[in-house]
Amino acid sequence: MYSTRSIHSLPRLLTSTVYRPRTILHADMDAFFAAVEQRDRPELRGKPVIVGGDGPRSVVSTCSYEAREFGVHSAMPGTTARKLCPQGIFLPVRSEAYGAVSRQVQEIFHRYTPLVEPLSLDEAFLDVTGSSQLFGDGEAIARSIKADVLKETRLTISVGVSPCKFVAKVASDLDKPDGLVIVPPDRVLDFLAPLPVSCLWGAGRDMQERMVRLGLRTIGDVQRRSSEELQRLLGSAAGAHFAQISRGQDDRPVVTGHPAKSVGHENTFGTDLADREECHGVLVDQSDKVGRRLRKAGRLGRTVRVKVRFGDFKTLTRQAAVAPTDNDFVIGKAAVELFDGVWDGKTGIRLLGVAVGNLVRPEEPVQTDLFTEGDRQSDRLVRALDTIRDRYGRRAIRHGASTMKA
Repeated sequence: MYSTRSIHSLPRLLTSTVYRPRTILHADMDAFFAAVEQRDRPELRGKPVIVGGDGPRSVVSTCSYEAREFGVHSAMPGTTARKLCPQGIFLPVRSEAYGAVSRQVQEIFHRYTPLVEPLSLDEAFLDVTGSSQLFGDGEAIARSIKADVLKETRLTISVGVSPCKFVAKVASDLDKPDGLVIVPPDRVLDFLAPLPVSCLWGAGRDMQERMVRLGLRTIGDVQRRSSEELQRLLGSAAGAHFAQISRGQDDRPVVTGHPAKSVGHENTFGTDLADREECHGVLVDQSDKVGRRLRKAGRLGRTVRVKVRFGDFKTLTRQAAVAPTDNDFVIGKAAVELFDGVWDGKTGIRLLGVAVGNLVRPEEPVQTDLFTEGDRQSDRLVRALDTIRDRYGRRAIRHGASTMKA
């Protein structure tokens, strides 16, 4: 158990000048959206549940472990999921239901440390280095969190414990569902060594294939090469990155919440995308989500930014100024145009992301002459769509990629 008094002493403990290895947790809910559906609808338990729809432009958000046995996975096109698992039960995303559970879980995290970095609705990093005097070591804290989550939400969560973010993230993935993997500081190299290079943070399919061609099949193979050799083989940036990360050298801090400077959404794909129209569809879907989050937050953005990571690890970002907006159509049109500016039609796409920055409140003065009548009409349309989605679910109506083009 915890008390209000004890948790308030954490900042003092966390600022101790005595050095010791960090204790980082990566906590990840198991098949989160699908698990919530199976919890709320007992008749779905044990069945292949696929959340995200199966329309021509839909993307799988999450699927149950039963569906994964058929090869279905997150970020897969809905039509592909239907072919792999025709008996699957396809459900729309219930954002508010998942958000409510996410807030419950976040509250549990904050009982044990103020240093919580949410990554999404269903996962977060926690720095519990300064919490041991109150709650025990990393393993004890992880077990307490798992027990609290199960008791209070009736859902399971997997946790990895290690001295750094990367290793904690890998550890949490290795024993799902309901897993707990602890990697002490003196076991990091041995823990990583037998794992395939696909576990390396930042190694997309094309990079993995390149590594295998070079004889780098496991993380241990990468560990045995010098940084200089890896830079020569893989490129300067990628080589230096993999030399460090393969050894568990990751000093990124756990970054706690702060006022958002931008609102964004990105997806990493299990298989690199090679079709331009499919990329457009993903960007449109991301723009839809970003616009809706802006409207819920009461913010307008003046910059649209697109992030593109190719299969060879090369990452590009492009941005464009827009009149202050929370409009899906305006965001999507800008995103598609920015993407087309870097698309070469040859290299697969590993990651796509859309973000809107330079945020202002609607009441702040703007140049009204920048808005066209078309902008005003589409503003009214997206708000009408919000009303429909609030009642029937986000996927009740979807934008088509063609509506975002000039």
